[in-house]
Amino acid sequence: MNSWNVSNHFCTWNGITCSHRRQRVIGLNLVNQKLTGFVSPYVGNLSFLRFLYLDNNSFTGKIPSEIGRLHRLEHLSVSNNSLEGEIPAAISNCSNLVSLRASYNKLVGMLPSSFGSLSKLELFSISKNNITGEIPATFGNLSSLTRLYGGSNNLIGGIPEALGLLTRLELLAFGENRLNGIIPSSIFNLSYVSIFDLAVNQIQGTLPSDLVTTLPVLEFFSVGVNQFTGLIPVSLSNASNLRYLHLGYNHLSGKVPSFQKLNKLGVLVLSGNPLGKGESDE
Repeated sequence: MNSWNVSNHFCTWNGITCSHRRQRVIGLNLVNQKLTGFVSPYVGNLSFLRFLYLDNNSFTGKIPSEIGRLHRLEHLSVSNNSLEGEIPAAISNCSNLVSLRASYNKLVGMLPSSFGSLSKLELFSISKNNITGEIPATFGNLSSLTRLYGGSNNLIGGIPEALGLLTRLELLAFGENRLNGIIPSSIFNLSYVSIFDLAVNQIQGTLPSDLVTTLPVLEFFSVGVNQFTGLIPVSLSNASNLRYLHLGYNHLSGKVPSFQKLNKLGVLVLSGNPLGKGESDE
């Protein structure tokens, strides 16, 4: 960029934020700059850095493990690039991290279990990658987490019961993976969850009859293309905030509850289930 030259103080460079007192670099915002090449490992020398935004560029190569040296870092965002390799476990050393966004890349490998130590983390997003392995049970230690995006990867195994400890969680999205087993009952007790997306997996079991009682602010509920059996919970007819309901392509049976009270409902998918028995009141 034109402003990045020795005739200008680096604190005046485009995308740079410095502290007022010490003139140390605390922020680097290079979103939408059409940048290519690797992310330099020397970014780990910016010891006062609090936010690093590199979204919407064409970076390749790996996320530098040297980022783990940035103990003051609060926000790390590298979404919408072509980054490869594994997510460095060293990032778990960034104990002040509040948000980590790495969606829409080509990342592989497993989610580091050491991330469970990030007690201040509120947002974690790794959707649209090639992440494999299981969801670490240690994620249940992320007591500040409100949004968890992990959709469109290759995650396997069951949903850890420990995620039911995330009492501040508002969004849970692991659609389009290869998750199996049943959803732990503790997950349905996360009363702040408004967006619940586990569609296109291999999850089994039944949906709890008191679904809306335990998830009272539900707006988006998508569990389509799985292997659920049993009845559609009658309590869904009282989900007054519900805008999107996808239960299609499971093995649900019985009658469809009345949804006439759901004035905000915009999308309803029930197809691909053996619903009804041909009775006149169905």
